[in-house]
Amino acid sequence: MRCYRCPRHGLRGPLASAAVLTILTAITYAPRASLFTHLTESVNGSRVEDLVVRLADKGLLLLVATAGILAVVTWLRDRPGFLRLAVGGLGAIVSYATSEAVKTLVAQPRPCHTLDVVTALTCPTATDWSWPSNHATIAGSIAVACLLVAPRLWPLLVPLAAIVATARVGAGVHYLHDITAGLALGTLITALISTYATPALARIPLVQRATRRSAPRADPPRRRAISTGALHVPPTAHPEEGSTSRGLLGG
Repeated sequence: MRCYRCPRHGLRGPLASAAVLTILTAITYAPRASLFTHLTESVNGSRVEDLVVRLADKGLLLLVATAGILAVVTWLRDRPGFLRLAVGGLGAIVSYATSEAVKTLVAQPRPCHTLDVVTALTCPTATDWSWPSNHATIAGSIAVACLLVAPRLWPLLVPLAAIVATARVGAGVHYLHDITAGLALGTLITALISTYATPALARIPLVQRATRRSAPRADPPRRRAISTGALHVPPTAHPEEGSTSRGLLGG
């Protein structure tokens, strides 16, 4: 059973990840030009160039599709999980807005405008700033929103978010510290909003009715009584319904 009343439930992992990403941001800032040049030149003209461009441009759609499938599954089998996922979606919106605000304040030019390097992806306009990466922020947000509901999907979501973000560097539109900062920002904000806002929303009567399961799981004595015929169940009742998606979603 998920502990929606425990605000720290599931928060330790995202906080640790955000801390590691923040450290990587600091480490990769000084050699940002050389790291960028090395990655972009490795991609240009290689066999993976088209794939990198596709991932850099449209890779977020893979994460959005994963979140959409998870939303359908949780709506059908785990309404509290659906609520947490929906709140995580709100966290992604807040993360994006925060990223845009930070980009405007920092106003760091993109490497494709300041470095003489041929890039696989067309460079955005000069006023479309570089740090942090919006794509990486959204990728981190979506991945964390899904992982807080379905932690067993980490072998899919963590590499996918990292690949989509890194493709922005390989395609020539971001420094490496842009994407690590974006991933850290999206991870932190989404985890905090999902963890602390979900219990508050769950106390609202309208939300409680929307997330209530159609029928409670029958307790073992009741099941035995039903199976032996000692307890009559009306045709409209479904005592076996209400099982959660714990096996798929990882608790």
